[in-house]
Amino acid sequence: MRFHLPTLVRFGSGVFAGLKEILEKDLGVSRAFLVTDEGIRKAGLVERVLNVLPDIEVFEKIEPNPRHSTVNEAGDIVRSLSPEIIIGLGGGSVLDAAKAVALLAANPGKIEDYEGRSKYKSPPLPVLAIPTTCGTGSEVTWVSVITHTERKFKMSIKGPEMFPAAALVDPDMLVSLPPALVASTGMDAIVHAIEAYTVKPATFITDIFALEAARILFSSLEAGYKDIKNDHSAREGLLKGSMLAGIAFGNSDVGAVHCISESIGALFDVPHGVANSIFLPYVMEFNLPVSAARYAEIARMTGIDEINDNEAGLGLIKKIKDLSCAFNIPVFKDLCIEEKYFQDIALKSFQNNSNPSNPRKAGVEDYMDILRQAYNAQVK
Repeated sequence: MRFHLPTLVRFGSGVFAGLKEILEKDLGVSRAFLVTDEGIRKAGLVERVLNVLPDIEVFEKIEPNPRHSTVNEAGDIVRSLSPEIIIGLGGGSVLDAAKAVALLAANPGKIEDYEGRSKYKSPPLPVLAIPTTCGTGSEVTWVSVITHTERKFKMSIKGPEMFPAAALVDPDMLVSLPPALVASTGMDAIVHAIEAYTVKPATFITDIFALEAARILFSSLEAGYKDIKNDHSAREGLLKGSMLAGIAFGNSDVGAVHCISESIGALFDVPHGVANSIFLPYVMEFNLPVSAARYAEIARMTGIDEINDNEAGLGLIKKIKDLSCAFNIPVFKDLCIEEKYFQDIALKSFQNNSNPSNPRKAGVEDYMDILRQAYNAQVK
């Protein structure tokens, strides 16, 4: 069994105010390079960094499902500036991109040269991760997922030195998060917790983090969706649950939900949280024959009072479908992906590095069945 978490975490409302202190005192650096996106700039969060670090260079071109070409562009810039640390300010796409830029800052070539595990020779620059959504967990994981647009494939770039050196996890960063993003990123965190708890590499340590993450997330998400701005308790719960789920899946793995969502994200640029939300219940239905007992544990924590494990698991699946409907999360047909593409999606899902971790063996035809079930579902 292996469990590793080298990231220094500062959690709590207002910890963002300690940005300069954590850089100078905890990490011993001063020259920083900020990786973010235009939405974060528009939300006024970049300005908060500039108020503390007025001379910082800012790269704000990161898009959802960050592209290899964008990361390579940032890498070229950062090499010319020679900062001591990369700051990632944003959701999962930004934090993954920040890790990739940190790798390129210390190594030659393009990000696609480093696909896989520990392909770099020099350790990446340290990263300070500041999450602004409630679904990533990337602030405490060792993986960067980057879309190679020419191959239409999501690359996993990983290594033990890619854990962020530190994370500022401040619930107040969620105050301006729109309800739609609260919903999709919050459901994304639930996916992380459920998959971390049920995949084959799960351990007794990751189980502790995954179960607690699920408990907190299910108790916080509806309130956060209704009023994230004024509900401090919900903000804190969502960001806490997201982080705990990240610790869990970063040390176990994810499964077939991610295999499908990463394939669809690479092929059709669908936001990761939306895709995960759509396919979670249908993958759970597929996994139910081997995962009923574990689904039942989570179900009972959420108030589903069923003695039979299978019935409890079905109750949890229904609860997730009901939440997605209440949150106005799209259904598969809303993505306007034609059935002629299902074979390609299924093949890429099968080829995903996390497919062997899924609790139930899933082949190409199994993924085809899951896609058809989601496509033909009578829900909305």
